[in-house]
Amino acid sequence: MIVDQMILDKVATEKTTYQSDKTSEKPVRSIVKAVSWRVVGTLDTLIVSYLLTGEMALATSIASIDFVTKMILYFFHERVWNRIKWGR
Repeated sequence: MIVDQMILDKVATEKTTYQSDKTSEKPVRSIVKAVSWRVVGTLDTLIVSYLLTGEMALATSIASIDFVTKMILYFFHERVWNRIKWGR
């Protein structure tokens, strides 16, 4: 728990620049990864939503909202992890 807090503190206080960040992974790569993963995840959400509701229109609405919100969350998740040196 203390180690987790130390990592989060370091990430929250450490500033990066594009110059230093480009040695690891470019933001556009994170975007492409986010979109490709969300396509897979959205298909899963669509299927599960349809199985639970039996309504394709409702399942599509759920999957559409899920696609946008989780893609944004994934992008920021990737950018935070890109700052962490642990495990590299």
